[in-house]
Amino acid sequence: MCVIAHPDDECFAFGGALALAAERGVEIYALCLTDGQAATNRGTAASGKELGKMRREEFAASCEVLGIQKHELLDYQDAQLEFSNFSQLAGDIVEHIRSFRPHVVLTFGSDGAANTHVDHTTVSAATSAAFHWAGNPKRYLDRGPLHQPQRLFYQTTNFFLPERHKPLPAPWTLTLDITSVFEKKMEAFRKHTSQAPLEQQVRGIFLTHGQNEHYTLAAAIVPQPAAQSTDMFEGIGE
Repeated sequence: MCVIAHPDDECFAFGGALALAAERGVEIYALCLTDGQAATNRGTAASGKELGKMRREEFAASCEVLGIQKHELLDYQDAQLEFSNFSQLAGDIVEHIRSFRPHVVLTFGSDGAANTHVDHTTVSAATSAAFHWAGNPKRYLDRGPLHQPQRLFYQTTNFFLPERHKPLPAPWTLTLDITSVFEKKMEAFRKHTSQAPLEQQVRGIFLTHGQNEHYTLAAAIVPQPAAQSTDMFEGIGE
């Protein structure tokens, strides 16, 4: 299960990991909290509502390319997640975790990712709480039967975007070689036609730095030392 803030996060940040998982037959659920109406790039949209509709369709098309079997987009306000009711936000994510019952949860780190977006930091905080609370018998008893995922990973980075405030990324514990699915990741990104200027801006950076994706193991159900890995699902129990 991958929890993100905006349409295009699923491919821009997590596309390699999701495409690799899909090729292994892993069932994937992408949960996006906003429809991206506050985006700088607006395509042919004449209004926020029109842009939101466009970006929902782009999100669905991108998920299809990546092999994501289930995807959902909620109605939180783009660029305003930090002002949301935290308990409500985390509770909504808890409900979706308990419904889908994932083994592994992916989300952003608290740095806000390569573009240090405050929505990314907020979704990191809410998803982290939800990861722990989904299996807690004292939390959200009206939000479905308890389920405790086995691992929580944060997306992190080994490069910075030019002319952006540099994040303070978490040291990674997982390196995924995404060479075999790199073009699929970029194809998914191109499905976000309203964001074409962004895709063109970062394509060269991705060609130079984007053959690997890096993640930090933030929580696990088994106590363990931090160690380097190349397989997100190694040791996952049924």
